Amino acid sequence: MKKILNDPAAVVAQSLLGLAAAHPDLLRVTTDPAVVSRADGPRPGKVAVVSGGGSGHEPLHGGFVGPGMLDAACPGAVFTSPTPDQIQAAVSRVDGGAGVLLLVKNYTGDVLNFETAAELLAADGVDVRTVLIDDDVAVRDSLYTAGRRGVGATVLVEKVVGAAAEAGADLATCERVARAAVAGARSMGIALTAPTVPHVGEPSFTLADDEMEVGIGIHGEPGRRRERLTDADGVVAALLEPVLADLPFAAGDEVLLFTNSMGGTPLLELYLAHGIAEQSLVDKGITVTRRLVGPYVTSLEMQGMSLTLLRLDDELTRLWDAPVRTAALRWGA
Repeated sequence: MKKILNDPAAVVAQSLLGLAAAHPDLLRVTTDPAVVSRADGPRPGKVAVVSGGGSGHEPLHGGFVGPGMLDAACPGAVFTSPTPDQIQAAVSRVDGGAGVLLLVKNYTGDVLNFETAAELLAADGVDVRTVLIDDDVAVRDSLYTAGRRGVGATVLVEKVVGAAAEAGADLATCERVARAAVAGARSMGIALTAPTVPHVGEPSFTLADDEMEVGIGIHGEPGRRRERLTDADGVVAALLEPVLADLPFAAGDEVLLFTNSMGGTPLLELYLAHGIAEQSLVDKGITVTRRLVGPYVTSLEMQGMSLTLLRLDDELTRLWDAPVRTAALRWGA
């Protein structure tokens, strides 16, 4: 294992301190419990949007805290769910009295811990609601989930809901926007290599030089199948075809295309793949009106990529375009 770290057990806390040092105008960070929150929070009268999950997927979620997106994020240990007390602490730092929306990727640990936190918060009188993100078409159930996994659509949901909350939408509206985005988003990923969790010290799985794992999860979970590595056209087809078939997307749709690196795939290859995917959609009569390309939902240093499609309407397009100012995503502000 070759990584830039000191004590593997301290990697998350030390990384959070570096995040805080890099963005003092945007963020407030604590390490016990680990919480990343907006520097200007809480905002009285504003719905607080809170998410979180295991570390190792950076910039998800802490990199998306800031105006126009999340109010707080709860980073767990690497590939490990945040605890209920973490989630409560995050909410306490950003609750402006207008309610709290929890955005939760559909992994068993995340679901259970956010559910427990929501019950405790409700008992304390907090108006809290939860939306599960489950966009991965690769598998219906996995080692980590009952139902579909939450993957690339997480960034898109956090963005549109954050924009709605920033504009003053009430809790019911923010929940509706989140559910609409989840319903219209589908994703699938592929791995060329496995990630190495720092405290484990060895890859999560083994792939031969001529193999790829199709339908991989963001924690290195197995996918639909393992097959011989193909060229970029074949990789994009293996990802795009099941995504298109699942909703299904159809000619005349307007979509956001999100081409995501799993951490180890460089932009040179990612843009190549994005161009292939976009042309394939054009050939099918599907119009790409919004795009996002880059390493936004990663799996440590895994080589691989994912494609996410979000079916757009006027409201979702407006919310996507709204100003955002976070460590990892910013425009119009």
